[in-house]
Amino acid sequence: MLSSAAHTLLRQRFNLLVLLGASLTLCTVLVVFRVFLTYQITFVFLLWNLFLAVVPFGLSLMLGMVSASARQRLLVPVGAVWLLFFPNAPYILTDLFHLHPRPGMPYWYDLALLLTAAWTGLMLAYASLLDMQRYVHERLGSALSWAFTVLALGLSGFGVYLGRYLRWNSWDIVTNPLGLAYDILDRVLNPFSHPRTWGVTLLFGVFLLLGYLTVRQLGRLTQSPIEPLR
Repeated sequence: MLSSAAHTLLRQRFNLLVLLGASLTLCTVLVVFRVFLTYQITFVFLLWNLFLAVVPFGLSLMLGMVSASARQRLLVPVGAVWLLFFPNAPYILTDLFHLHPRPGMPYWYDLALLLTAAWTGLMLAYASLLDMQRYVHERLGSALSWAFTVLALGLSGFGVYLGRYLRWNSWDIVTNPLGLAYDILDRVLNPFSHPRTWGVTLLFGVFLLLGYLTVRQLGRLTQSPIEPLR
């Protein structure tokens, strides 16, 4: 028999899956409807980007479904793969670069479509990171779990730069590791030659960290008893 706390956690997880599923469905409907009206595949790429954003969420979800002992063993290898794919989720925010008036569709429709996709990617990222931080906390303690969180969000800012400006993808670590390693090392060893690299990394990293802290704080507010102000 599950305890009341376990039942509550299971219900909360189910509600989260429903909401994220609804957001993904809305994105898909908006993209398909646009294709149906315009006979153009302009924003179909968003469906692939959303799939990549689901990968880290699926990995963190899988870790939560195994026993605590198995999770301890799997945390490092699965966490490494998770870290590789994690930047794909906040990366969708930069798809707003594709927003400009196009014939055949209202500007507001494309804005709603891109915002929905960006929001969904960001929520998938935060939901996944909340789980991963909890797993790291479970194994290594609070301080290292926060160090992991800041590192993950900072690397996401760097990953956004690599994907948006250098057009690298997560799978390039397998298909073209030397080229990817060269571009990364060049920017690490010669930081002053690549100001845009570190500007994008820093600004996106800080933005993602502030958003994550806000989400966590909102979660705490919902758990606090409501008392009348005096």
